Amino acid sequence: MLDAASLARARRLVGLKGYVTNIPSTVMSAGEVISSYHDLWQVEASFRMSKTDLRARPLFARKRDAIEAHLTVVFTALAVSREVQNRTGLAIRNVVRQLRPLRSATIAINASSQTFPPEIPADKQAILEAIHRPRLTH
Repeated sequence: MLDAASLARARRLVGLKGYVTNIPSTVMSAGEVISSYHDLWQVEASFRMSKTDLRARPLFARKRDAIEAHLTVVFTALAVSREVQNRTGLAIRNVVRQLRPLRSATIAINASSQTFPPEIPADKQAILEAIHRPRLTH
């Protein structure tokens, strides 16, 4: 049986989108709420990144300090990864894949040790320079 009232209501609402928040309008305007919602895809992309590229694994901790420490490490890695992506213009997976082979070696013989830095190709050097470049502030 067709629910005519519900169908009529649905037709009236076609094309409308609503946003619900618990943030008071004195703190955040309606426009800011909508703008923040539109940025939600970045949060979702970050969680996908944290599961794969950062290799975040389930944590089986029971104590609050351990859980908070783990979350601090994961979110710090996420923040650093996002900054690396912003500075290089590359996905973090790509940055890690390109830079992982760069390794130094330290050889210790008796009381003496010698460290040998990696040979860094120009394309990899450009990535490292982008990461180390001071951040521009607005």
